[in-house]
Amino acid sequence: MQKIPRNLFVSIILVLILAGCNIPGLRTNPTPILFPTPNYTMTALFSVDVQDPTATPLVVVVTQSESTQIPTQEPTALPTATMQPPTNTPIVVTATPQSTATSLPTATNTPVVRTGNWVTASYLNTAPNLDSVWDEWNTTKYPAKYVAYGSGEWKNSDDLEGSFRIGWDNNYLYVAVKVLDDQYVQNATGQDLYKGDSIEILLDTNLYGDLNSNSLSSDDYQIGISPGKNGIDGIKEGYLWFPSSKAGGISGIKIGSSKGEGVYRVEMAIPWSTFGISPSSGQQYGFGLSISDNDNESSNVQQSMVSNLSNRSLVNPTIWTVLTLTK
Repeated sequence: MQKIPRNLFVSIILVLILAGCNIPGLRTNPTPILFPTPNYTMTALFSVDVQDPTATPLVVVVTQSESTQIPTQEPTALPTATMQPPTNTPIVVTATPQSTATSLPTATNTPVVRTGNWVTASYLNTAPNLDSVWDEWNTTKYPAKYVAYGSGEWKNSDDLEGSFRIGWDNNYLYVAVKVLDDQYVQNATGQDLYKGDSIEILLDTNLYGDLNSNSLSSDDYQIGISPGKNGIDGIKEGYLWFPSSKAGGISGIKIGSSKGEGVYRVEMAIPWSTFGISPSSGQQYGFGLSISDNDNESSNVQQSMVSNLSNRSLVNPTIWTVLTLTK
């Protein structure tokens, strides 16, 4: 008879305990106490309680810490900023709308301006006498002093250094060159004349048509000038190497030269027809002038070269400077 009341008493006690105690796991409301979580800074930045995202993405600076999963409420991923290495060439950027996150903008094809010491050719009302005297050249003098080839053979400015002046009229491109050279040697001819003391001229006749092309094309010209074979008073000639389809002696070229102690001078008149050009004031061309040297009288060899181009490259016209015709 005592068993039933005892069970009833135990049941009542259990009910009272369940009603009065807060057993973990039975409450459904979250605890009001906030405990720091790993990477609490990121949790706060990416909290779901922030305002609705705007059209312009937020820029967030994140420090290295434990990874925190970023909520994926928006279908568009947050943009990632990628550091780009600096380049020497300015990149022209086309702006994109800010309504959506996009990839990095693509550079346009805006022409790149050539650097270096640009050259101006002044119009000459009277053609200069090709007597290697500069008195009648009322034009700017430009240096050709950068060692472009054979630095091991080049000794100093007395061994090889140069300067030049340039002008034009409707028939010719005029170039006058002064060369410091302690020994004049030119025994080569034709396509080999660069293996002796000689002048080289590079001209890009379609500068803006292929401004960014780093290879030679049919509008790029390379010509050589010999001041005189077997001596400064010897046979003078001009030779065209490139375009190779036009290779050969230059018809109609005029050359005058003279020699002094440790120096020689050359003046030349190159027909515009050599380049297929009808000149006019304001025209611009790619340009380079270089001087080859050989001090070995028993061998035809190009020992060194100086240029007005600090980093001359024959096969890369983007390295050449700019020649402007003025009047």
